[in-house]
Amino acid sequence: MHPVSPYNHRRFIRRLAIAGLVVLTFAAGVPASERPMAYEVKAAFLERFGKFVEWPETAFADSQVPLVIGIVGSDPFHGVLEDLAANERINGHRVEIRHLDDVAGLKSCHILYIPAGEKNRERELLDAVAGAGVLTVSDIDDFCASGGMIQFVLENDRVHFEVNNDVARAAGLKISSKLLTLAKSVKR
Repeated sequence: MHPVSPYNHRRFIRRLAIAGLVVLTFAAGVPASERPMAYEVKAAFLERFGKFVEWPETAFADSQVPLVIGIVGSDPFHGVLEDLAANERINGHRVEIRHLDDVAGLKSCHILYIPAGEKNRERELLDAVAGAGVLTVSDIDDFCASGGMIQFVLENDRVHFEVNNDVARAAGLKISSKLLTLAKSVKR
């Protein structure tokens, strides 16, 4: 057995707690005061979306290339996404979180999260990754109608998501029917 450092043990416990909180979010009758924060649920969804998307073969040169989740601008997840992704493998690829400020590195992402605070740059960011096989996710109002692929929606203190499957397919991405079934609405 390998010794577990206190840092790794704390990280594991935090990941386990967050995963438990996400499960509670979907449980009926859980009081709002006991539910996880919206950003924790969004981080869990964001990290899990990669398990339900098929990228073109050209998206990964080999199995050593990480699945990259990019966050544009300020990080609303406050390290939760990094904790969830630590030691995670999606379809054989380790998960790497990148914080980006300019459009130069956007196409190197597999999943790109655009926070609501980047609304003024939404068109620029979507244009920068158009056709590049990047799954775009945001909580900006009307994101899917504007050409984004997945939009988080807060309804009755619960996080849901909508999917624009036409845009995803046009970018060469195949979203699993399992994920589409969970979506609040799907634009085809």
